[in-house]
Amino acid sequence: MPVSFTTTTLPLILRTLPSSTMASSSLAIPSVSLKTLSFTSSDAFNNGIRGFALKNGNPSRVFMSLSVGSQTQAVVIDDTLFLDYKPTSAFLFPGQGAQAVGMGKEAHGVPAASELYKKANDILGYDLLELCTGGPKEKLDSTVISQPAIYVTSLAAVEVLRARDGGQQIIDSVDVTCGLSLGEYTALAFAGAFSFEDGLKLVKLRGEAMQEAADAAKSAMVSVIGLDSDKVQQLCDAANQEVDEADRVQIANYLCPGNYAVSGGVKGVEAVEAKAKSFKARMTVRLAVAGAFHTSFMEPAVSRLEAALAATEIRQPRIPVISNVDAQPHADPATIKKILARQVTSPVQWETTVKTLLTKGLKKSYELGPGKVIAGIFKRMDKKAEIENISA
Repeated sequence: MPVSFTTTTLPLILRTLPSSTMASSSLAIPSVSLKTLSFTSSDAFNNGIRGFALKNGNPSRVFMSLSVGSQTQAVVIDDTLFLDYKPTSAFLFPGQGAQAVGMGKEAHGVPAASELYKKANDILGYDLLELCTGGPKEKLDSTVISQPAIYVTSLAAVEVLRARDGGQQIIDSVDVTCGLSLGEYTALAFAGAFSFEDGLKLVKLRGEAMQEAADAAKSAMVSVIGLDSDKVQQLCDAANQEVDEADRVQIANYLCPGNYAVSGGVKGVEAVEAKAKSFKARMTVRLAVAGAFHTSFMEPAVSRLEAALAATEIRQPRIPVISNVDAQPHADPATIKKILARQVTSPVQWETTVKTLLTKGLKKSYELGPGKVIAGIFKRMDKKAEIENISA
């Protein structure tokens, strides 16, 4: 459907080109005044306007990329565009650990969902759906397999939902999305920040880079159950007093009150496990992951991610996507790239994300993909929270 609105002037906010470029062209910084702007997304690309967005619904705040002859002006997007978002319906996507043999079975009956697995096979070089549905578990649980598997299966769940009665209306009603760690890539793909294929290539590389980083040093993750975040921090501090710098631990995943994941060197994690009872923790659970995700142990993965992200076209999301790094939505593609590179070494702020969504008045949520971890977190933080699981 064409989008049309009328205004006297639409100011373009453009990056300043180098002086040499400006000197060579009188069109370096064009002045544009439009009476009516009306186009579909395809019209926009055909006419050189690559995208636009409104600032808080105000048509006087339009940001776009404009091609003038052979000149292309770069987009300057207000990164705070989504800060005042008012969520009503959310799509939530799981992260690594949600995988289970048998996921993807429902995709067989939905052509659009099964097509995603076929596209994935070309990129990954193996039959992903067969692995998801039939295992073996040990292979599916590996970082390099589980991350692409969860990404594809979660987006396949969107297609499963779309195929059911009223599914498209639900999808159209979603006005915010986010995902747990890996799930942030799924959320960005759903929000149109990058294509399914480009997202899968990034996720594939992310899994490989994180596995390599984990192989380079002995590290681990453990969930501490039954303590608030301050107590878990005190537990980490006590453990760090007994190990070398290389084995230090930190809170890596703020899931929800009473459930925090700690990452670090193996000796540090063992010290956390040994001291947990003395801090009145109910229990600890060693996580079946390759290493200390969301800590400096993943630093070797950052440069590979930065290079891949730099080569990937990322667009402004069509709806807010909440970042794991700072629990805020970002509109600027350059900022999104920086945050995704930082994400593997930064603690996941999921607790703050959920609190913010609920405080802002979120009415209904959908967890799309394998498992029900996210639904459990929401219910723990608000027993009245309305959340539905959509699996593929």
